[in-house]
This record gives sequence, C-alpha cells and structure tokens, in this order.
Amino acid sequence: MTQPIALNTNRLCLRPFTLEDIDAVVALGSNKATHQKTGDVMIHTRAHASEIIEDTWLKEYTTYGYARMAVVHQADQKLIGFCGLKQIPALGVPDLGYRFLPQYWGQGIATEASHAVVTYGFDHQGLDLIRAFTMVGHTKSIRVLSKLGFEFEKRDHYPGETKNIYNWYRLKKENYERH
Repeated sequence: MTQPIALNTNRLCLRPFTLEDIDAVVALGSNKATHQKTGDVMIHTRAHASEIIEDTWLKEYTTYGYARMAVVHQADQKLIGFCGLKQIPALGVPDLGYRFLPQYWGQGIATEASHAVVTYGFDHQGLDLIRAFTMVGHTKSIRVLSKLGFEFEKRDHYPGETKNIYNWYRLKKENYERH
C-alpha cells in the first residue's frame, strides 16, 4: 500500500484533502443540486466538514492508501469537487465515487477525474476490482461509468443501508485494461 499522490490530468489536479479545504467541503456538501442523487447527508458546518476530512478521508489515506480526493480545476485553481476510492469493508473492495459543483457538470470532468482514479487504483494500489454505485435513474453518472468500462451487476441497497436502492457496478482490472 502506498500513500496517495497528486494525480494530474489535462484540466484537473486530484490531491488528498487537507484541513485547509474545510470551506470548499462546506460549499460542495451544502449544495442541494450536488446532493440530489447521492443519498448522502449534507454538510452545512465547518465542524462537520472538518470531521469528515479528519475522521474519514485522512484516516482512509493512512489505512488503505486511498480515499476521496479533492479535485482542483487547474484553470482557476478552485476546488470543484471530489473523486476517489472508498473502501467498503463489508465487500472487501473499494467503490469509486465523485461529486462536483453544478457549474462544472456536462464538461467531461467526472469522466476525466474517474479515469485518473481508476488507473491509479489498478496500477499503483494493486486493486483487481473496483465497484461503483448510482441511484437508479441517474443517467449522467451511469454514462460516466459506462465510458470507463464498468458493468452493471444488480440493484440493491448500498452495503449497510436500507433506505435507497442503488445500481451496483463493477470493473475488473483485466476488463479495464482491454477497454
């Protein structure tokens, strides 16, 4: 396992979150449009943002070598969302997740960031399988996963939850390499 590194694409820099990102996490986490198809709780306070950064992301970087990463738009040096892997202990594999401010939707940013993260997971973290989950009917997210080669597996609850039904996807390393 290696510690996360910065991943650079043509337009983006994906890097580990730091406590200096608290205000950007609140801006992203309190945006209703950003959360409408996630099923996650919203983040309205700096204390809540700090807790997520410290108690979730920073710990996951240390434990697994990966977690959600801050996505910085290089042209304006603004933190515009996150993309990264999150270990799902009940499944023993990570899931790919991403979320961006609405003004950056429809520009291929989710695909660009996700491609970098998936490549990192397979090539540098030695993963053989990555999962992803979307809310049923979230066609834009489904399209991103399709472009990366993820295959639909089933519809079921997210591990450990009983509230919403999600589409489950998976991507095996050997299929990604051929994609």
